[in-house]
Amino acid sequence: MVTSSPRLPLVPGRVIRQPSASTSGDDLEHSLELLRQVASGDGPERLLRLYTPAPTLALTRRESLMPGYDVAVSAAERLGFTPAIRPTGGRAAAYDETCLVFDLVEREESHADPTALFAQAGGTIVDVLRGLGVDARLGEVPGEYCPGEYSINARGAVKLVGTSQRGVRGARLLSGMLAFGPVDRFVAVLTEANAALGLEWDPRTFGTLRTEAPAVSREEVEDALAAALIA
Repeated sequence: MVTSSPRLPLVPGRVIRQPSASTSGDDLEHSLELLRQVASGDGPERLLRLYTPAPTLALTRRESLMPGYDVAVSAAERLGFTPAIRPTGGRAAAYDETCLVFDLVEREESHADPTALFAQAGGTIVDVLRGLGVDARLGEVPGEYCPGEYSINARGAVKLVGTSQRGVRGARLLSGMLAFGPVDRFVAVLTEANAALGLEWDPRTFGTLRTEAPAVSREEVEDALAAALIA
């Protein structure tokens, strides 16, 4: 359980909202374009992109080399998710148009240590969700999908937000996803994909705001994240 939540330093930034889903490839390529833009100095020191994704099973480069990858891809397509290789690390994550995906991009000088960005952004997101009435905590839930020390969970029982990173010279990208819809569709694709890849996970650990805070709207979450992450 979090006892104190480190805050991101307030640096002038920009918020980009994309309410309509595009293709999985376009979504991920746009993330890289923003990373390159900030790295080049042609843009703000920090920006936040909030968007509605197309149904996607986002796999990592490492997973694409694992036995069973083709089986995982076939399962994703059969279940209505487009398989894609995401630019950040971690493990497979599933999301669709009921989810909110965010990209936080900032100049590398602000966070040369990726661990610091994980911890500070994670703490800020925990504060946002707590402010909306969610029993949010920072830390991994045993058996969660795409396990990570800086996952955001609810009640210590279900994972709500996973974050992953990619750095280039001059900038760093932190991406995350929060689900608002029912869990069944995500559980189905993650169960088959992880089984194909030989990776363990516990379907009971997938959480959404529909269960944890049904009265909280997507717009409230977006506004609160934008206010907290971008000055």
